[in-house]
Amino acid sequence: MNVVIIGAGVVGLGAAWRCAARGADVTLVDPEPSSGASGVAAGMLTPVSELDYGEEPLLRLGVASRNRYPSFVAELEELTGHDTGHRTDGLLEVAFDADDLRVLEEVKRFQEALGVPTEVLGRRECRRLEPMLAPTVRGGLYAPEDGSIDPRRLTPALLAAAEKLGARLVRRRAAEVIVRGGAAVGVRLDDGEELPADRVLLAAGPWSGDIGGIPPGVVPTVRPVKGQVLRLRTPVPFLRRTVRGVVRGSSVYLVPRADGEIVVGATQEELGFDTRVTAGGLWELLRDARELVPGITELDFAEVTAGLRPGSPDNAPVLGPSALPGLVLGVGHYRNGILLAPVSADALSAALLDGELPEVARPFSPDRFSPGRPQEGT
Repeated sequence: MNVVIIGAGVVGLGAAWRCAARGADVTLVDPEPSSGASGVAAGMLTPVSELDYGEEPLLRLGVASRNRYPSFVAELEELTGHDTGHRTDGLLEVAFDADDLRVLEEVKRFQEALGVPTEVLGRRECRRLEPMLAPTVRGGLYAPEDGSIDPRRLTPALLAAAEKLGARLVRRRAAEVIVRGGAAVGVRLDDGEELPADRVLLAAGPWSGDIGGIPPGVVPTVRPVKGQVLRLRTPVPFLRRTVRGVVRGSSVYLVPRADGEIVVGATQEELGFDTRVTAGGLWELLRDARELVPGITELDFAEVTAGLRPGSPDNAPVLGPSALPGLVLGVGHYRNGILLAPVSADALSAALLDGELPEVARPFSPDRFSPGRPQEGT
């Protein structure tokens, strides 16, 4: 099987690795691998805190993917020798007033109904877990099975794994999908070179709509959602696990790395393909993070970056064979691309090589956007 993958972010790279491991001839097409959302993301593996009522299928997909991470990472690190920065320290979501606490208690009931273990903690218990928390914290919700990974380590490891198994990276832009006889049969690059394929995977993030040759309506609209992310550094232990909270209606999170980096994020801005880093975005992140952890302002500044999340019409991923034979979609992962990397890699490799999606991924097939069909993803 000859597979061409457009896009070398975490979704395309994971699918490339899994397809190559099954003996497929894989070509990745991307002028700048991992330069999109995958290179900016904080890497939280926290399906519990990302979703709400009505999003049960996406929660189940996220939990399934998080649960696959230990074996996924172990296999990847053994093959490549790369350290991916995978951590399983849990997530602490904190509340600042009685209303916040009631919301967290309701969230806990919802999650327990789906079999997701969480624990409501009081102020002292929260500060015992994380001594640097603000004394004004009223309580929190602890998700012990959540964790994080460093996407800037994960994506090079995925590329190394795919290449070690024979995949080829072409650092060019994909101009269009070649369609003949009503089916996708390859990819034409921006320099005119043609790459024949038995299957094509479109995984180009918010730029997926820029690829020519695909008939209208085959690919759901994927919009860019800007996120600015701040990185700080500390020479001494500061946080033991991911911490997040809601400050003035905005969610903010802090993700610690073993090397002393603290990732603070993220803004959420519907501004098209704007990747400017702004003073306002930086100020909002620092302001809200300081409410959670006052000592954050004493840390060293390292970097602030902006990336574009790929949002589908219902903000859930679009996975599987499209209405165009030979074309498989892996788009629209929005805030969950890193979290969903293991399950997306398995689902997309199955779609590419077997023509079918695993059951857990079926609610997210492209045909949910077909005219007259109710949307199922969330």
